[in-house]
Amino acid sequence: MKRRQFLQQTSAITAASLAGGVWTQTQAAASTSANEKLKILCVGTANRARANIQGVQGEDLVGMCDVDTNFLDRAKADFPSAKLYQDYREMISEMADKADAIVVATTDHQHAPASIRAINAGLHCYCEKPLTHTVSEARILTEAAKRKGIATQMGTQIHAGDNYRRVVEAVQAGAIGDINEVHVWVGKGWGGGDRPVGSDPVPKHLDWDLWLGPAPERPYKTGRYHPAQWRRWWDFGQGTLGDMACHYMDLPFWALELKHPTTIAAEGPEVHPETCPLGLKVFYQFPERKSAATGEQLPGVKLTWYDGNMTPKTVAGRKVPGSGVMFIGSEGMMFANYGSFKLYPEEKFTDYKPPAQTIPKSIGHHQEWIQACKTGSPTTCNFDYSGALTESVLLGNIAYRTGKTVQWDAKSLRSPNCPEADALVSKEYRKGWEVAADTTA
Repeated sequence: MKRRQFLQQTSAITAASLAGGVWTQTQAAASTSANEKLKILCVGTANRARANIQGVQGEDLVGMCDVDTNFLDRAKADFPSAKLYQDYREMISEMADKADAIVVATTDHQHAPASIRAINAGLHCYCEKPLTHTVSEARILTEAAKRKGIATQMGTQIHAGDNYRRVVEAVQAGAIGDINEVHVWVGKGWGGGDRPVGSDPVPKHLDWDLWLGPAPERPYKTGRYHPAQWRRWWDFGQGTLGDMACHYMDLPFWALELKHPTTIAAEGPEVHPETCPLGLKVFYQFPERKSAATGEQLPGVKLTWYDGNMTPKTVAGRKVPGSGVMFIGSEGMMFANYGSFKLYPEEKFTDYKPPAQTIPKSIGHHQEWIQACKTGSPTTCNFDYSGALTESVLLGNIAYRTGKTVQWDAKSLRSPNCPEADALVSKEYRKGWEVAADTTA
């Protein structure tokens, strides 16, 4: 049996014990390769991708891909034995049988095309947030990964932090009672502007056609897309919501066991056909649901997202910093950010003692995935969890772009009242870049 097939089957055994989207270790097979290095392919080598490469650099990085040879040359200097590519389709096709796993850290619009090809080839998959560029892509990746029984992780690195775990424990222990309202905000604004006029010569180090990938063709303009401004454009990113919501909405999703909203509405500036808004406010309504942990019935939740120039100065009558999460419960409120949390009213919680720690300390965000690839152990941001989170995040932009309150049927990925929303759930791809799952087991 090939080494990768062994690792794949090891994880598949654990995948078979999936219950409620939570990985369990009860059926994880003992692997004689647990101490052997994974052979990993990397799509993207600079910026966020470089940080992910550093996170997995203790393994054997056998393939590197980047459309920018300046970035690729720097990666080659650090990993001289890795085989280099500019087209990840070519790399996956040639290297899949020589690798165990892949790390995808590119522009949003390339996440799904790269990941699905790797998943179809049976590679364990780590992909940056947001998991995908469209809602339908998130569902395709989630279901394909489950069928293949591979280890997955979305790049929401803060999920591994101790503070998020303590917040989840406090919320689920009832520190502020029943929670039916949450506010989430980030003081950042990716958006604005019109499509630039004319074109510039494409630098020799950049393959512009490969950079566009599945997106419609457009002229290259210096400094407007590559390497840092692409999040502003609907064709390549999803603005601030796509950039930051998977980090900040992750906390209420985890703590309150959220999954799919039933309605979504949004406020913002006039919709631009090319660029994302500089500020946005989104209203999600999540239904009542049964707790997977306790079996108790949890109340419906209204979650409000704010970003950019629509970020609030006060929430629930309290001054707040530029980014954070405010849980509003029947017995009080909790503010939380990446590093700390605080209960209100302060006088009521002067003697508050956090509950006993029930969520174990993370071995590290990337290490969770690496261990899962080798042994089938759990990852906390697997695609079953992060796919649903990504779907909800991207639905905020769909509601904004339609200008309507969108009723949402998550099972069918359709809106009963808004056909305009259905048109934005998926998209067209340039030939050769389609996102389609291998439906065989």
